Amino acid sequence: MYNNKLKFNSDGKFIILQVSDAQDMHIPRKGMFKMLNKVYDKVNPDLIVLTGDNILGNHINDAPIGNRQNVKTKKGTLKRMKKALGFLLDPIEKRGIPFAFHYGNHDDRNMISKKEQAEIYGSYDHCIPYENDDETVDYVNYNVPIYDSKGEKMKYNIWMIDSAGDGENGVGSHEWVKPETLDWYVRKSRELQLENGSPVMSLMFQHIPVLETVDFFMECDKDDKGAVLNRADNKYYKLNPEKATGFAFEYPATVEKDFGQLDMLRKRGDVCALVFGHDHLNSFTGELDGVNIVQSPGASFRSYGNMISRGVRVFEIDENDTSSFRTYTISYFDLFGKKFPSVLRYIFNADEYEKIKALIIGLFAVIGVGLIAYLVSILNLYNKFLF
Repeated sequence: MYNNKLKFNSDGKFIILQVSDAQDMHIPRKGMFKMLNKVYDKVNPDLIVLTGDNILGNHINDAPIGNRQNVKTKKGTLKRMKKALGFLLDPIEKRGIPFAFHYGNHDDRNMISKKEQAEIYGSYDHCIPYENDDETVDYVNYNVPIYDSKGEKMKYNIWMIDSAGDGENGVGSHEWVKPETLDWYVRKSRELQLENGSPVMSLMFQHIPVLETVDFFMECDKDDKGAVLNRADNKYYKLNPEKATGFAFEYPATVEKDFGQLDMLRKRGDVCALVFGHDHLNSFTGELDGVNIVQSPGASFRSYGNMISRGVRVFEIDENDTSSFRTYTISYFDLFGKKFPSVLRYIFNADEYEKIKALIIGLFAVIGVGLIAYLVSILNLYNKFLF
């Protein structure tokens, strides 16, 4: 594990790169990893946070959920999991970038326990210590201190909050941040305040959005630009531009229960923003009850997404003003452009283009590269018009 202090750079800046919903396996889609490698070198972050669904755990070998008795199957699952995580973690380790992690719903749906998974992460030299000696909370709920540029005083903080697991309605429903976890946050927040003489400003990362995230959406007609279906009530909604900035191509999938998390954050006043993943197609920022909310897009090429959404989010913190932050996203096409090779790579890796990929392979055998390039340009025009 990483034993050095994280601290602001000599220019007073600290850069955090959030990678959410990588959702890959032991046989990877190379497009996402090309994107991540390029963004690591472009951004040169001081910390990477992996905010859940780091692997497609429930499909790592289609192992039965909870079948922890089948030793042979479990051994194979663990081997595949280590390989899948290696594709994600090895490039980070090679670059010497510290990283923190927590889980998402897909990480948690297999026979390998959270603790066993954590030990894989912890075997990497640049994994931030995740162990929490407070036995009232789940295994991976912890904070990451960031010190001033001299390394003398704690200047900032990162909260890593676990919201992984299935809710009361089973697979497909989503657990919540437990009351015990929120109580721990309040205790730890007060402890840090006492130690430092004032509240330590922070970002809080968790995988699944809070219930109130739906307040950013307004009911609309089916044919309105940006309209998305809420399957729960069979009505259409779109992101309200008066409440949030960004885009949304799906209705929020939130936790099932809320125990006053936003109210606690507002009262403590030390969380600059509550940051989520989980909804691959959404990327926006807004404010709810005096708390900044940041929804980040998914990185995965193996799971659902589109040409706009796949990417990562960057946070820039200034040592001289820790009460605010700058954030922006970087997409696959921001990095590679929409030239023929990058579009073709995207199509051959992205989940939603499986049928088109098969068609291109067939056309390639019949009519050659020239017409395929023309078809790809038409596809680009279609996506530009649609989005």
